[in-house]
Amino acid sequence: MQSRWVWLISKVGRRIWFRATLFSLAAVATALVAIVAAPYIPIGLSAKIGADAVDNILGIIASSMLTVTTFSLSTMVSAYSAATTNVTPRATKLVMEDSTTQNVLATFIGSFLFSLVGIVALTTGAYGEQGRIVLFVVTILVIGLIVITLLRWIDHLSRLGRVTETTQRVEEATVKAIQTYKADRYLGGHPLPAFRHRIGKPNHPIFVAKVGYVQHLDAAALSDIAEEANLEIAILTIPGKLAAPSEPIAWVNREIDEDITGRIAACFSIGDTRSFDQDPRFGASVLSEIASRALSPAINDPGTAIDVISRAIRILAIWAGNDGADNEISHPRLYVTPIDIADLFDDLFTPIARDGAGLVEVSLRLQKALTILSKFKDREYRENAKRHSREALARAEAALTIDQDKIRLRKAALAGKANP
Repeated sequence: MQSRWVWLISKVGRRIWFRATLFSLAAVATALVAIVAAPYIPIGLSAKIGADAVDNILGIIASSMLTVTTFSLSTMVSAYSAATTNVTPRATKLVMEDSTTQNVLATFIGSFLFSLVGIVALTTGAYGEQGRIVLFVVTILVIGLIVITLLRWIDHLSRLGRVTETTQRVEEATVKAIQTYKADRYLGGHPLPAFRHRIGKPNHPIFVAKVGYVQHLDAAALSDIAEEANLEIAILTIPGKLAAPSEPIAWVNREIDEDITGRIAACFSIGDTRSFDQDPRFGASVLSEIASRALSPAINDPGTAIDVISRAIRILAIWAGNDGADNEISHPRLYVTPIDIADLFDDLFTPIARDGAGLVEVSLRLQKALTILSKFKDREYRENAKRHSREALARAEAALTIDQDKIRLRKAALAGKANP
C-alpha cells in the first residue's frame, strides 16, 4: 500500500500540466545546452552551415507548433465532451489522464518553447558560430521527435473519446485496482468481519470533520501510531466508502487523547469524489453506468451493454483468482473491513438488469453471464450469481411483452440454476 506522500505525488504526476512542465523545462535546457557545448565544436565546421539555416527552421517550428498545440487542445476538449456525453462523466478522468495525449501535448509545447528560446538566444548572439552548429543538430533531432509524435497522435485521435476505447480504459483501471487490492486486501492487517465493529472495551470511535469519500488510506502510518500508542485499530471505512462526521471511520480499543485521534483521522484522505486507485467497486460502478447510459432511450445502444457484461465476467474472474489470498500480516495491530463480493455483483449487474429488462438480447446475455459465474468454485459466487439471475428474470418478465421472449429467458435462467 502506498504511503500518503507517494499517493499524492502519483496524483500530481497524472495531471496534464505536470508532464507539460517537465517537457518544457527539458526543452529550455536543451536549447541552452548549445552555449555550454560551443567551445568543443571545431571552428571550421560552422562555415558549412548557412547563417540563417537554424533561424529559419526554428521560426517554422515555433509557428507550426503553436498552431498544432491549439488544434490538439481543442480536439482533446472535444474528446472529453464526447466521453462525458456518450459514456459517463466518471470515465472522463481516465481520458484526461491518458499518457499518450499528455506526452503529445507536452512534446508540442516543449518544441515550441525550444524554438522560442533558440530564436531569442540566436538574436542576442549567445550561441556564437560553434553554438549554432550544436543548435542545428539538436533542432534536427527535435524535428524527428515531432514527426514521430505527430504519427502517434494521428493514430491515437481515431480512438480518443470513443465509447469502446473509454470502456476499455475503465476495465483496465478496475482490473489494476483489483490486483492492488488482492495483493494487500487487508492493508497488511487482519480481516475484520462486518459484525465486529469493536475490538474490545473500553473503545474509542474515530470521526472525520467533513463529508466525502475515502480516496486513500495510509496503513503504514496507522500501524506506526498503533505501535507507538499501544493500540489496536479497527478500520471500518476503506477507500471508496462515504465518510461523514456522524459515522465513525474506525475504532480503537481504549480511550485516547485528541492528538492521537487527530493523527489517526489524518491517515484517511477524504475527497469529494471516488478514485479508481484503491477502489475496485468504483470501476465496477462506472462500467455499469456506461451500460445504463447505452440502454437509455436517447442512445439506444444495447451492444455496449452486452460488451460491458462480458467485461464484468473478466473482472469477476480476476477477482476469483487465488493470487493474494493469503496476505502477509505486516501491520498486526490493524483490523480491516474487506470488500463484500455481493456488493461487487450489485455494482455490476443490478443497473444493467434494471435498465435492460425490456430488451431480450441484453437479458439473455446477462443470464448467460450469470450462468458462467455460477460455475465458479467459490460458494459466494454461486449464491450471488443465482440471486442476480432470479432478480434479473423477475425484472425482465415484468418488462417483456411477448411470451416467447419470456420462455427463452426462463430457459437461459434454468441453465444457471442447474449448477450445484
